Amino acid sequence: MEKVTLLGGGELAPGTVSELLTIAPNLVCCDGAAGRALAMGHVPDAVVGDLDSIDAETRARLDPATVHFSGDQDTTDFDKALLAIDAPLVLGAGFMGRRLDHELACYNALVRWDRRCILVGDHDICFHAPASVRLDLPKGTRVSVFPLAERVVNLRGLVWSHEGITLSPLGRVGTSNAADGVVEIESSGPGLLVILPVGHLNAAMEAVLAMP
Repeated sequence: MEKVTLLGGGELAPGTVSELLTIAPNLVCCDGAAGRALAMGHVPDAVVGDLDSIDAETRARLDPATVHFSGDQDTTDFDKALLAIDAPLVLGAGFMGRRLDHELACYNALVRWDRRCILVGDHDICFHAPASVRLDLPKGTRVSVFPLAERVVNLRGLVWSHEGITLSPLGRVGTSNAADGVVEIESSGPGLLVILPVGHLNAAMEAVLAMP
């Protein structure tokens, strides 16, 4: 029941990985990210995926009991990992940047599987909002909400607050707002991503862990 750090094949800064492991000490890698973890001096507790990106040298350095193969080609390695992990919180690095198609697929997975997971990049963090989320952020903090489905949303505690606004991936989105107090976001259903600067990971973790 401890928090998990999950590594993917996107951009991975060693400092970010080390920082996340101090918060979430269990390390899970998606497929080929295992080799990058070992190169940083971190031994994965588990490796999940279809194993098409992991080389023989890396495979030989891993305990076979920690390697979990799934040949399902209808899901990504990130999907597979989210479905395999049972933890109160997952902090994911290496899922933002490098390949845009992979990054978009990760945002899709956040919404589809609705796990307590925060993706951490060099500049931003992103998580799937529950029906109601409360964020304690310093005034002026950038807050963006991006819909992957059409939803009616209440936005409070922002410079541009709204009640009953409709957000849609084919219509209005909510980028580059700013905190003006305690931020409250309510959505009529799943599909809303919350994006914050990376320096506010603690506030995001508090919000995500408070999810029902």
